[in-house]
Amino acid sequence: MSPHPPELIIEAGRTESQYWKDLWRYRELFYFLAWRDILVRYKQTVIGIAWALIRPFLTMIVFTIVFGNLAKLPSGGAPYPILVFAAMLPWQFFASALAECSNSLIVNSNLISKVYFPRLIVPSSAVIVSFVDFLISGIILLALMIWFNFVPDWRIVTLPLFILLAFAAAMGAGLWLAALNVKYRDFRYIVPFIVQFGLYISPVGFSSSIVPPQWRLLYSINPMVGVIDGFRWAILGGEAQLYWPGFMLSTGLVALLLLSGIWYFRQTERTFADVI
Repeated sequence: MSPHPPELIIEAGRTESQYWKDLWRYRELFYFLAWRDILVRYKQTVIGIAWALIRPFLTMIVFTIVFGNLAKLPSGGAPYPILVFAAMLPWQFFASALAECSNSLIVNSNLISKVYFPRLIVPSSAVIVSFVDFLISGIILLALMIWFNFVPDWRIVTLPLFILLAFAAAMGAGLWLAALNVKYRDFRYIVPFIVQFGLYISPVGFSSSIVPPQWRLLYSINPMVGVIDGFRWAILGGEAQLYWPGFMLSTGLVALLLLSGIWYFRQTERTFADVI
């Protein structure tokens, strides 16, 4: 005699009360979406995953020539290419995660409109794909350190903390844009502008130390200023200094961005299947 089939209980409000547990229950879907996106990302490209190396490397060369050789901006004693690439790593991760997250729900609309699962899994898996590119790009930083015979000091052990900060900034902004893009498709045009504009107003090609002291705190309203300064502080060591009031302000804004992003996403995700 066959055992009794599993009992299915439909309970009012269960989805809300069990949401965070469901995130763990659906972890295999998270792994699948992330792995699928990694495979699809460079499918049918000639040089494949090497694109993750070429883009930041060429941008680093341009910034080094323009800001280091032509504008003669200070590098605080560190080789200018390493100064630039220490900022390029978190910026590329943030920009890529923003673009991937904002489109993630639209790309997976067929899945979202058919079955229940915590929608938070979709933008989270998109961020993981950008994080893989981040790890691959780190190879260039190691190569630059070897080329310039540059040895980081003890601060390098704090780098994971700043990676978490970059992750929080990318996730927070990505959740806002993913949710907004479902309802307002204008954001597919706004996101590339945000990424391009953000590159100019963030200290990627130059050190934030060249900003006049009276403007440093205001400049730190950009959350990526604290993230980039933290990366440089950990990687360059030596004369690289953190402007602590600005760093604390940026960190606080990253935390606010993440918490508000989760809150807004949770408020709107129940309507995704109807609107998308």
